[in-house]
Amino acid sequence: MNTTVFPVHALKKRKLFALFACAAIALPPGVSAQEWQPTRPIRLIVPYGPGGSSDVIARAMAAELGKGIGQSVIVDNKAGGQGTIAMQEGARAAPDGYTVTLGHVGTLAVNPAMMPKLPYDALKDFQPVTLLAKVPMVFALGPKEAATTMPQFIARAKAAPGKLNYGSAGNGSAGHLAFEMLKVTAGIDVTHVPYKGTGAQTTDLLAGNIEAASAGLAGFLPHVKAGKLKIVAVGSAKRLPAIPDVPTVAELGYPNFESSQWFGLLVPANTPAAVVARLNKEALKALASPAVQHRLDEDSSSAAGMGPAEFGAFISSEQKRWGAVVRSARLTAD
Repeated sequence: MNTTVFPVHALKKRKLFALFACAAIALPPGVSAQEWQPTRPIRLIVPYGPGGSSDVIARAMAAELGKGIGQSVIVDNKAGGQGTIAMQEGARAAPDGYTVTLGHVGTLAVNPAMMPKLPYDALKDFQPVTLLAKVPMVFALGPKEAATTMPQFIARAKAAPGKLNYGSAGNGSAGHLAFEMLKVTAGIDVTHVPYKGTGAQTTDLLAGNIEAASAGLAGFLPHVKAGKLKIVAVGSAKRLPAIPDVPTVAELGYPNFESSQWFGLLVPANTPAAVVARLNKEALKALASPAVQHRLDEDSSSAAGMGPAEFGAFISSEQKRWGAVVRSARLTAD
């Protein structure tokens, strides 16, 4: 039997082009992706500060999206409030396609479970455009931390409950959830210190003000290469190509542990279908571009790509999954 083996990159591109074709076929009757032609720059609101996976993905997408759509796409970082400041601004923007928001697992799936008085409705206030990428979480230790492996860190945490600190990009961020999942799974007590973005958290980790942190690989990798940080475990089901010697949490004796963050594009509710269709089309083209593929590969992220309806269903399912984690860990917005 002859079996043809395609390179991983080729398979990724085939998948993305297939998604692009399906999205084009699935347009509503009478709607053409070419009907909307923007006449001024588009603003892409990012709910977190510079330096993390959200910023990396937003800027890589903005450059390619701008080429396809014929207008500049300007990244606007709006950190703070667990992403609520940016999300509220994005929800209240005019539904004309000129304001796009970068949705995230934290703002779309975690905040609704953690914050009873959320100032936006993740499902009703936005029209999904497409899922962009999934980013595995990694666990890093600072240069002053005595442990050099995850088992050693867990042992230290068990020996001194509540004495060690870990940082995240903020309450409800993917790093917060990943570490809380680790705490429940490993049975440890480590104190959470929230920051306004991955950049701020990494600065304190490098300074030794916190012992550990969790985030996407993008924010940590330059410091790992410089020998200043130690990545001791990854939250994905498989090891990451960029750091192949680092084990998964599951490999370390915690089966079925998996934690990744994801990002997608949103526009305000009631945005015309032609605008959503054009943005979806150009976003899928950007995801398939060599430039974006290369940037995602560098950070061990994987391009996703979905139609608007599929992305909406994905958000709903993720709200259920992460809502269970929030309740299990008894997390609050405080």
